[in-house]
Amino acid sequence: MKKRELTDQGKKIVKRLVDIGKTQVWLCDQVGTSKMYMNLILHGERSGEKYLQKIYKVLDLEEEEQHTA
Repeated sequence: MKKRELTDQGKKIVKRLVDIGKTQVWLCDQVGTSKMYMNLILHGERSGEKYLQKIYKVLDLEEEEQHTA
């Protein structure tokens, strides 16, 4: 079974969660999505366009970091 890799954007999101001491479940609660869908976004299997702006806002990531994914 092939291991799924995080996208660059997914890595930034996960790193930021670690930096602020929060979990993916917490992030899902903040943006209103399921953990399963969040994983699809982090691994690039879904674009997550509906949630990305909220994710970056909640995680206090800079605007330019959103576009370097």
